[in-house]
Amino acid sequence: MARLIRLALAGLAAIGSGGAAPPSIPGVDAPELAALGPDKVGFRTVRLIHRAQPDFSSADPASAKADRILTVDLWYPASVRRGARAATYRATFWGEPPLAAVSFTVPGLAIPGAAPRGKGHPLVILSHGYSNAPAAMTWLTENLASKGYVVAGIHHQDPNPYVISAEARAVPNYNRPSDIAFVVAELSARLGDQIDPANVALIGYSQGGYGVLTAGGASLDPAGPNMALVPGGWLRKHARSAGEAAAFKVPGVKAIVALAPAGGVPRSAWGAEGLAALTVPLLLIQGDADPVVDYQQGALAVFKGAVRANRYLLTYLQAGHSVALNPAPLQMRGSVWDLDWFEDPIWRQDRINAINLHFITAFLDWHMHGRTELSAYLDVPVIKSSEGIWNAPPGTPWGAYSLGGTGVTLWKGFQRRHAQGMELRHAAAE
Repeated sequence: MARLIRLALAGLAAIGSGGAAPPSIPGVDAPELAALGPDKVGFRTVRLIHRAQPDFSSADPASAKADRILTVDLWYPASVRRGARAATYRATFWGEPPLAAVSFTVPGLAIPGAAPRGKGHPLVILSHGYSNAPAAMTWLTENLASKGYVVAGIHHQDPNPYVISAEARAVPNYNRPSDIAFVVAELSARLGDQIDPANVALIGYSQGGYGVLTAGGASLDPAGPNMALVPGGWLRKHARSAGEAAAFKVPGVKAIVALAPAGGVPRSAWGAEGLAALTVPLLLIQGDADPVVDYQQGALAVFKGAVRANRYLLTYLQAGHSVALNPAPLQMRGSVWDLDWFEDPIWRQDRINAINLHFITAFLDWHMHGRTELSAYLDVPVIKSSEGIWNAPPGTPWGAYSLGGTGVTLWKGFQRRHAQGMELRHAAAE
């Protein structure tokens, strides 16, 4: 607890001196499980080479091959020397056409190059949204690493979607699950006893949501909308019943989190049969006013269709697509286009992140650390958060968390008046 207080005060001091706190440190109104864990966090970057992959830029993509180079950022429990300098993350997002791309920085709490601490940590793979970067999701990566996870954020190197053909725009439908499966295999070999390769979680946002659902077991429909668009017929080779379908699948997956998952517009990438192939526990998160991935065809469709998986659907009422990135850095506040990469027009971004952390922590700790008691944070007594009631005893501190239990319907772990505007549904595996 003392360490958490020191970190929070350090963040407040940074704000007072003109800086900003790391997004991985939740605010005072965050629900209970969003708080940082007990571990200090290290950070490093590795370069992986996926040999002889389809060369989609070739004049003959059906046969041309090239090495695909992937950068992967790693966050992990670490031993940190006193006075070590924390990371500052950097990334660039495409600007509003025809403007140039915009670069930004994000303050971190992880220590670059710190020595790993502990063994057998669960491995979490993070697949970012189209044209995003892991640096834009450090609210999640650093926070999970402080809770005993090794988190690997893949740089997927998406092409600029605003200046390319539909065929080129479709290429990530191949690369996402391919990259995820490759990175899991490589890290399982490289990281040795630092991780447990049989205890893996997949987390993806938007295009990354499609990637983790596919790599986690949803089989691709051979009649799906992107089969004909991906050059060279490569995606067809990985459709269900095709000879290479298994190459996209990741072994050892214990949990999947998909935030605003793509793959359902205009027709499902998987179809009913493909979604029914999912058996891994699912946590789906989306806003019901998403203008990029339609809610009915996105998380809600996956929730309804993944009938063989124990699954949860957290819905932010009136929220749009921006439910998974850090609050907008200063450099991204110069135009509405840049701001909208990060921020929802109605919801506070730090609030969304804190709620996401609360439920993702409960979900992963339950399924990967074996903390079955945390299911109580997900099995809420009322679907609509605003209908929850807690007649707290006199003298209860105003910021106290709901304990749940008999007669209490305010969602467990939330503060009074701070569980508003959400719905949480659950469906057991059939």
